[in-house]
Amino acid sequence: MNIKRYFAAFVILFVLLNIALVMNLCIGSVNIPLSEFYKMANRLPADETYQEIITQIRAPRALAAIILGGAIALSGYLLQTFFHNPIATPFTLGVSSGAKLIVALVMVASLGYKSLLNSWTMIFAAFVGSMLCMGFVILMSKAIRQMAMLIVSGVMIGYICSAVTDFVVTFADDADIVNLHNWSQGSFSGINWENVRVMAIIVVITTICVFLLSKPISAYQMGEAYAQNMGLNVQQFRVIIVILSSILSACVTAFAGPVSFVGIAVPHLVKGLLKTAQPILMIPACFLGGSSFCLFCDLLARTVFAPTELSISTVTAILGAPVVIYILLRRKKEKVG
Repeated sequence: MNIKRYFAAFVILFVLLNIALVMNLCIGSVNIPLSEFYKMANRLPADETYQEIITQIRAPRALAAIILGGAIALSGYLLQTFFHNPIATPFTLGVSSGAKLIVALVMVASLGYKSLLNSWTMIFAAFVGSMLCMGFVILMSKAIRQMAMLIVSGVMIGYICSAVTDFVVTFADDADIVNLHNWSQGSFSGINWENVRVMAIIVVITTICVFLLSKPISAYQMGEAYAQNMGLNVQQFRVIIVILSSILSACVTAFAGPVSFVGIAVPHLVKGLLKTAQPILMIPACFLGGSSFCLFCDLLARTVFAPTELSISTVTAILGAPVVIYILLRRKKEKVG
């Protein structure tokens, strides 16, 4: 019975992903008929204008939403595992804001030196910012035993980093950083094929590493004492989890800016779909769920108030916040019960 449920869950996730992908490629300021999309997909002669729109604008953006959406959902899952808390994510702990701050500083500092500003530089800067904030959160976790206060501390450091970033963006008046403001609010726009190639390399390798840790994660979920009895080096494992989560979060922030609530909502939605917390199933399901979620959110961001485009975080917050509220209410009922 469980195997049938797992199979059905993955089929649903794959179908949603494909539907969202086709919708993102066909719907926009210029609607592309499905017949033209079919021709392009099968390498048949198609309208050159439609082909240009899909291959140069929509396809790289949609692939970025798939890759980065999966990455942020998986990063949230890892941090929830690390802290044993359902609302611990890069966004709530301030990690995304730290990455955003360092990337913004690097972008402004490199004005006039375009050769220095490339995808790898952006990811490295975001990783540094992520690790700095993560280090702060871990130090706070040693001093503060209450998880609620730890989350509050993360939110505060996030606000501080965001305030400094806004200050930098406001006074960085230069034609070369027109898109900096949009990026700082969260957006998949402006993604090119080179960006997609770099993010794909990093996210795929990191995701494979996370999947190979399925058994240690499963043991860690049972408690640190249990994991140690099973022969797991808990201290080393915790460091690996932090690094992998920071790499995923850094990649997202470097290319799309902060993306809120995906890391909280998707793991819980996926867990409800699978009815299990087994990492070997949750890891690929979280990635697929995050990809589908971000594709739908990006479609809404582009089309609801077209030609005005919403930030991706605005849409993900609207759809993801109710999930967080539900989680908090359910945990309160469980404690009362």
